[in-house]
Amino acid sequence: MPAIWVNGPVMPDSRRPIRLEPRPAARAAANGREAGRRRGWLRMRKYWQVIGIGVQNHLTYRFNFLARTLFDFIPLTALLLLWRTIYAGKGADATVATFTLAQMTTYYLVVAVVDVLTAVNDDDWQIAADIKDGNISQFLLKPIDYLWFRLCLFLAGRAVYLTVAALPIAAVILLLHQYFILPASFGGFLLFLLSVALTALLQFFLSYTMAMLAFWLMEISTFVFILYALEYIASGHMFPLDILPDPVRFGLMNLTPFPYQLYLPVAIYLEKISGRELVTGLLMQAAWVLVSYLLARLAWRRGIKKYAAAGG
Repeated sequence: MPAIWVNGPVMPDSRRPIRLEPRPAARAAANGREAGRRRGWLRMRKYWQVIGIGVQNHLTYRFNFLARTLFDFIPLTALLLLWRTIYAGKGADATVATFTLAQMTTYYLVVAVVDVLTAVNDDDWQIAADIKDGNISQFLLKPIDYLWFRLCLFLAGRAVYLTVAALPIAAVILLLHQYFILPASFGGFLLFLLSVALTALLQFFLSYTMAMLAFWLMEISTFVFILYALEYIASGHMFPLDILPDPVRFGLMNLTPFPYQLYLPVAIYLEKISGRELVTGLLMQAAWVLVSYLLARLAWRRGIKKYAAAGG
């Protein structure tokens, strides 16, 4: 029976039914949406495969991850012993920059956890090596985005590192359980996890942007080490930023992304910030993630132009 397209109310013929079908334009639009969903799924699927390959590759070096984790406990132990000595000379109820001994111990233990979840280890060096060795040429010919490819490998590395480091970190927390403070509320813990996720993205995008210097420079190690040194001091890795004078902490530091790379999630966990300050901190952290992402994209586009010109 031929199809009948209806533009308005139609009185049905009692002798035969009327079959309604979509207009050709509507059918084409529906097919286009279905094709778009299929392409989106295929794009997501290939990046999930990259994560799987990354996990398999990183598992080959799981002993290196374990050795690195155990080695990281050496400076952590030294810092905890140093602060215990400082507090011992001040009395049982002493505070330093509003931190009690339990809060200070928890601070460094949470820093260790956040570091495991977000730190960029060798990704920037690998990206620079891909550029210098010409390995990125294959990504110019394949339907895969190099930034998302490297982000998937970064996430795979963090997942393996967390799996290997979970047991040693848990053992240290249990050993110091009398000084470890649990989250005060479930909502605060969720905000802490959100901030940790933003921290991981910020760490990666900044390192990715720094690695893009390999398009213009033969050796970027000096710049990478300078960035690491600034992050270690200004992000709160060495000491809580609350110790710094207010003009430095609330003035100079807030103009940089460093406090949002580590200090903010730990401060949220310990409820050192709340209310409007907490909302402002999360918004600033998200803004820095966006800025670092745009810088990463810009550096890639400029670098690829130079790379293509040099490569012919």
